[in-house]
Amino acid sequence: MTKAKKAKEVHQILDNLYPTVPIPLDHTDSYTLLVAVLLSAQCTDVRVNKVTPHLWAMTDKPEEMMHIDADDIRKIIRPCGLSPRKSKAIKELSRILVEEHGGIVPQDWAALEALPGVGHKTAAVVMSQAFGVPAFPVDTHIQRLAYRWALSTGKNVEKTEKDLKHLFPEESWNKLHLQIIFFGREYCPARGHKMKSCPICSVYGRRSLLKLEES
Repeated sequence: MTKAKKAKEVHQILDNLYPTVPIPLDHTDSYTLLVAVLLSAQCTDVRVNKVTPHLWAMTDKPEEMMHIDADDIRKIIRPCGLSPRKSKAIKELSRILVEEHGGIVPQDWAALEALPGVGHKTAAVVMSQAFGVPAFPVDTHIQRLAYRWALSTGKNVEKTEKDLKHLFPEESWNKLHLQIIFFGREYCPARGHKMKSCPICSVYGRRSLLKLEES
């Protein structure tokens, strides 16, 4: 089976399982989404969603966040991990948004990636989920599943993103990356996963992994 045919059939399965997909991180606008995505680095969405209401109670406006002491931000976001670095990034990116972008999150790849604490994946999530720009953010779930389904070598996230963008139609990217994440959480976890019990891996899984499970 060609990769293109496999991708098409996997896509159909995901569409059947997840005809609609909610955005996992709670937010009210592009700024609160940006901060939530930043907090989600090496942290679960569930935990982020428990923490952000406490942060927004202090402020959800960059004009105010830039003036709050980084240590006060750190105390609130501590459960998300990496709080010293993330708190400084939130304060500084808020200042940059106000001073350089009129307090508005820019709909621009380069400008987003230039913000403190914002890498390509975070920028891709914001572009996709806040602005509807076609993007394919690759997180650990997508990296893992793309390798298990032999749709990419899994060498690095850049290669995985390039491979998936080549295999799937651009108009599907924004919904599809979320579908893969939800599938990974429900059916294809990192640990304790049985390829033969998985609705996709059992049929489209990487042969070497299926054989390894048999041995």
